[in-house]
Amino acid sequence: MPTPSYLAIPLRAIPAALALAIAIVLGAPAMAAAPAPAASVFLEDLTWTELRDAVRQGMTTAIVPIGGTEQSGPALALGKHNARVRLLSERIARELGNAIVAPVVAYVPEGSIAPASSHMRFAGTLSIPTSVFDATLEAIARSLRAHGFRDIVLLGDHGGYQRELGRVADRLNREWSADAARVFAPVEYFQASTEGFARLLRARGFQDDEIGTHAALADTSLQLAVDARMVRMDVLHSGTRLDASVGIYGGYPQHASAELGQLGLDEIVRQSVAAIRLQVHSAARGTAAHP
Repeated sequence: MPTPSYLAIPLRAIPAALALAIAIVLGAPAMAAAPAPAASVFLEDLTWTELRDAVRQGMTTAIVPIGGTEQSGPALALGKHNARVRLLSERIARELGNAIVAPVVAYVPEGSIAPASSHMRFAGTLSIPTSVFDATLEAIARSLRAHGFRDIVLLGDHGGYQRELGRVADRLNREWSADAARVFAPVEYFQASTEGFARLLRARGFQDDEIGTHAALADTSLQLAVDARMVRMDVLHSGTRLDASVGIYGGYPQHASAELGQLGLDEIVRQSVAAIRLQVHSAARGTAAHP
């Protein structure tokens, strides 16, 4: 029996809904519908009306990820902090369940420009004055408060400005003392990426003189877990000098791995989420939070 002409039409030429109906009628197995993509928690991915509605529906926590553009030795890309804090902020926001992530702050104090000090001694580092940094964070927090956010969290991936984050939070909280909005600068985020991660590495037999403090084992492992494309593995294993003279401090990165880095990322998320929840809850009750 010849095939009816209507069945000879290429399936791709049939609208999806019609194709599904024909499949049901003919008893053919229907293709499973693709799952809907998860809604983004990044503010810059939303339209203004989507953000407005999200805040009205209870998404009233805003995370401000703060990175930095600095050297991390010859094997780590200059955007290390920015990539790391973006990924971790997304994970933390999803764990919290009511948070939106603002764009990453990539320009931070990195030392004097002329004469060059600190990381500014290496090409690619970008530095701004502390006064500009503080004013930028304050303006971001004020903007978020104006749009209905009530819990504003400053997450800093870099050790050099942790004091500034606390100072900005304290200043705004004093100003907003009669308001429902609060600013938090949980030190647990940075502590987990340094002291907390170091403890996990020591438990696996690594020593402090390998773990290091900047661009060494710990730092490089975290970046391999975040985005391995930002790590130059050929440089790590080329025999190139890897020490303070090229921007690596306190350790050695050769034994870094994504598996080790994943332990650190999980620890940062765990401690940060717990700290943010505690601080927000304590602020709502008018009590001081103690880890």
